[in-house]
Amino acid sequence: MQRYGMVLGLRPEKVEEYKRLHAAVWPDVLKMITECHIRNYSIYLAETEPGRFHLFSYFEYTGDDFEADMARMAADPVTRQWWSRCKPCQQPVPTAAEGEWWSVLEEVFHVD
Repeated sequence: MQRYGMVLGLRPEKVEEYKRLHAAVWPDVLKMITECHIRNYSIYLAETEPGRFHLFSYFEYTGDDFEADMARMAADPVTRQWWSRCKPCQQPVPTAAEGEWWSVLEEVFHVD
């Protein structure tokens, strides 16, 4: 099992919309997440400075080919439609690599 932490910006005017979307995630999206070997998935919201919002996600990947599973998820029509609703709410962090949306974080500590 591999743990992942990621960060992404959230547009201030879209905070309530993003919360509303995630209060009722589509069942087919949840099914695809599970089928792609993602478990224990959470997204947290933080106002890191007045009027500046960030999302932090944490999940555990239990598969053996992360890239292939993420490609499978990205090819799923329902997931793509879901992302088209979420993406206008989001923005990459300023330090994101070229083409990166959610920025992968370095794990510096863990204890069970």
